[in-house]
Amino acid sequence: MSDDHRPYYITTPIYYVNGRPHLGHGYTTVIADVLARFQRMLRGSGAEVFFLTGTDEHADKVVSTAASRGMTPQEWAGQNAEAFEAFFRDLRISNDDFIRTSQDRHKAKVEAYIRSMLDSGDIYKGDYTGWYDPGQEEYVTETAARENEYKSPVSGEPLEKRTEQNYFFRLSAYQDRLEELIRSEQYLVLPEARRNEVLGRLTQGLRDVPVSRAVGDGASGQEPWGVLMPGDPEHRIYVWIDALFNYLSTVDTDERRHLWPASVHLIAKDILWFHAVIWPAMLMALGRELPRSLYVHAYFMMGERKMSKSLGNFVTPEEIHAYADRYGIDAFRWYLATQGPWGANDADFTYAKFVEVYNADLANGFGNSTSRVSNMVAKYFESCPDPAGQTELEGHDWPKLTGEAVCSAVDASGRLDVASMLKAGLSLVRAVDGYINTTEPFRLAKTIESDPHAGPRLAAILYHCAEALRVASLLLYPAMPDKVAELWRRWRCSPLTDANNADSGFVAPLAELAAWGGAHSLKPGQHIEKGEPLFMRADPAEPEPGVKPAG
Repeated sequence: MSDDHRPYYITTPIYYVNGRPHLGHGYTTVIADVLARFQRMLRGSGAEVFFLTGTDEHADKVVSTAASRGMTPQEWAGQNAEAFEAFFRDLRISNDDFIRTSQDRHKAKVEAYIRSMLDSGDIYKGDYTGWYDPGQEEYVTETAARENEYKSPVSGEPLEKRTEQNYFFRLSAYQDRLEELIRSEQYLVLPEARRNEVLGRLTQGLRDVPVSRAVGDGASGQEPWGVLMPGDPEHRIYVWIDALFNYLSTVDTDERRHLWPASVHLIAKDILWFHAVIWPAMLMALGRELPRSLYVHAYFMMGERKMSKSLGNFVTPEEIHAYADRYGIDAFRWYLATQGPWGANDADFTYAKFVEVYNADLANGFGNSTSRVSNMVAKYFESCPDPAGQTELEGHDWPKLTGEAVCSAVDASGRLDVASMLKAGLSLVRAVDGYINTTEPFRLAKTIESDPHAGPRLAAILYHCAEALRVASLLLYPAMPDKVAELWRRWRCSPLTDANNADSGFVAPLAELAAWGGAHSLKPGQHIEKGEPLFMRADPAEPEPGVKPAG
């Protein structure tokens, strides 16, 4: 187990607020939630885990879209920010704060950071001529523009050639230091393919980047929307620069300052350059520590195209609701966390794959195993049986098996390998199923009257099964907090400070909770309640949730 008692501070990107949320936003946020929940459990009561998400609001498109709807930018941004917060509640996200870049607490900090860099000479005024992607509101280097045939890599629309006066950040001054930090992994960019991508681009050399735009540009006739350049109200701070500061502005208070630096930023690969290069360079200019790690995941795809609002090919909150109504939100979270594009490779979202994973892992796996064991315990013993000190039968050394699974999950969490972290718990479920097939407790129960050794052996077998599943449930909890909390209530073994609140803290750290034979193990005579399976098997022939059958 880790002895690291530093605060664990995890962030998602803040999400562009000019439209409604979709699966892509939900994916990154669910992953962050799984990691945050695991860290809270790993550390136990009093754990300092801080999880931040929020919305990016100062884009020109917010102004134009709001005007087209007869709303102010603040009203339009507020409406969509509320939609994101509601979406995350539905996904059972346990964020500790939700930052909006239009909030005064953020804007005041941004002004202070920019003023500091103006004073140090890291920001200066100059002229810019280059390529601009209006859809992404992003400046594009000549190399990147040429590689994409002078079109947006996201929308496919032509880039614009712009000449304008801006304030610039001296990004070029930080090239050597940044490259050294990334190569030495003092600033850890994951996975390796993304790290290599950044290092490859760094060899082309860094140019200073614009950090402001003229107030009237893109917002004609409107009140300035955004953070104005300190000392020069004719310029607004560029939306992407403003947005990046959210990770620091939220915790740069007397109460939270000790949380910095962030333990991990989670982002998708389309915003890699901003986070891997521009953001750490700005932090160095401010004299701040860099985040410990940046994890960059790939895309969820629909067919062969990235899922995005601009393309209209995304899974909506309503469609996710339909999945949750049929299968439960925990099942949807499990699928995202174990099957999503967590790494360098994109992943398709398909209903057929969802059903396959749901049945294999949850209905026939965790749900079936816990149901079988609780039913056998109730049928043969009425309460948790006494293993009489036995911990090993048929070659299954359960203290060793459960201990190895916990260590595997902890190691995977340190590597940010979310799927492996969760599948360590599922491996115990599979081991219990194999143990039942080997020991055949249902057959052994028939010989109790004729064989004096059958009763104690059956008791040990079923205790081993139940206790192993209890340990497995701890490792599955981060992805499926509600279903696991329900099992803990049925088995009277909740490690939560409030058994009726799946979001409450843990009474002890994971090492103690998962210890075989420890204070939190199942006890002989403890009530184990029968109940409906946590997950009912899905019929692959049933139409996709939210989709009406043909005809």
